[in-house]
Amino acid sequence: MYGICDCDNCYVSCERVFRPDLLGKPVVVLSNNDGCVVARSNEAKRMGIKEGTPYFQLEQLFPGQKIAVFSSNYELYGELTGRVVSIIRQETPAYFRYSIDECFMYLDGIEQGQLQQWGEHLHKRIKREVGMPVSIGLAPNKTLAKIASRLAKKYEAYRHCCMIDTDYKREKALQWCAIEDVWGIGRRYAAKLQAMGVKTAYDFAQHHRDWVRLTFNNINIVRTWQELNGEDVVPNEQLAKKKSICTSRSFNGMIADLDTLRTHVANYAARCAEKLRTEGTVASIVGVFLNTNTFREDLPQYWNFHETRLITPTSSTIPIVQAACEALQQIYRQGYQYKKAGVIVMGISPKSPLQQDLFDVNAEQIEKMRRLDEVVDRINRMQGSETIVIGAQQYTRKDGKGKANVFANAIKHDFRSPNPTTRWSDIIKLK
Repeated sequence: MYGICDCDNCYVSCERVFRPDLLGKPVVVLSNNDGCVVARSNEAKRMGIKEGTPYFQLEQLFPGQKIAVFSSNYELYGELTGRVVSIIRQETPAYFRYSIDECFMYLDGIEQGQLQQWGEHLHKRIKREVGMPVSIGLAPNKTLAKIASRLAKKYEAYRHCCMIDTDYKREKALQWCAIEDVWGIGRRYAAKLQAMGVKTAYDFAQHHRDWVRLTFNNINIVRTWQELNGEDVVPNEQLAKKKSICTSRSFNGMIADLDTLRTHVANYAARCAEKLRTEGTVASIVGVFLNTNTFREDLPQYWNFHETRLITPTSSTIPIVQAACEALQQIYRQGYQYKKAGVIVMGISPKSPLQQDLFDVNAEQIEKMRRLDEVVDRINRMQGSETIVIGAQQYTRKDGKGKANVFANAIKHDFRSPNPTTRWSDIIKLK
């Protein structure tokens, strides 16, 4: 049997951990630069707030309504969900973290008759020790476990844990699940299936395998069909393997000068390097893209991408930032107002064994960079994200008196909550 533990309304629930006064009230979390709504509490959903609603429209669309608004605070979300994963690590024989708010669990060794009770216990422990509400799905394969977790989230009668362990339960769950909500069916395939009259997961599962294979010619779609019919075929390595990591942001306003763009790109490249080290992988290619605001038709438009291949695959911040800045230099053009940039690292492989280039003999420098990254990561974990950054990640802004002030982060977050579990400056003060 497989299980999946899914944090309910993850970002909103993280904000509520230290703000219990917001329970039962509409809460929304905004995207980077406080652009639009990316997470909503159930109360906000019932009000009619849609995902993607621009922040500036909230007051116009819901006049007089009290809505708690927060900027995205990934440091807080990562720390709290990490605590959830640490409990899962203690309670399960094996697990795999699928995303910031989801974790697959492999439940071999737990008797099937005890699984429902085990799932309810896991929910209670996470709620008691972390304060996060979670929904747990149990099933013979990963796709059905995802559907079970949606049922557990939707209906209180499941007591936060739904188990699909019979064909009768499987068919009932498939009849309830819309085709666009099936894990593995993307938006494009869902639209194609709906046009063919396939509205639910059950409709899709009733088709013959040959029809699925000939219609889509896609092994992942065939595997999804097999799992909906009760087989266990999605390989574990398919979940774990990432072909690329991308970090990108839309700017707060538009940027024309190369120096400010370089600072943003350096920040994105540093975050990609952190993610590589967290996953124990290295990258051999660093790419950068840059584009203007396509909605401003009155301005000149430009888009470009360039990639740089590293001599030796690495996860070290300094060489990845250097490669990203070199790629930016290749695609930057004066005379344009840029709205978005991003860094993509590709050619990802395990960090060990590492195949060095024949002509790259500076092994001592590579080891020095590795030790430096370890120290910086440890300090940032203890003192808070970006306590230490490299010089390229900082940007300067002159005040009214012409004095240059240095800032470490160019992202707008006017409504960001404190980080009481990761920063001494934000520790909770009791009156």
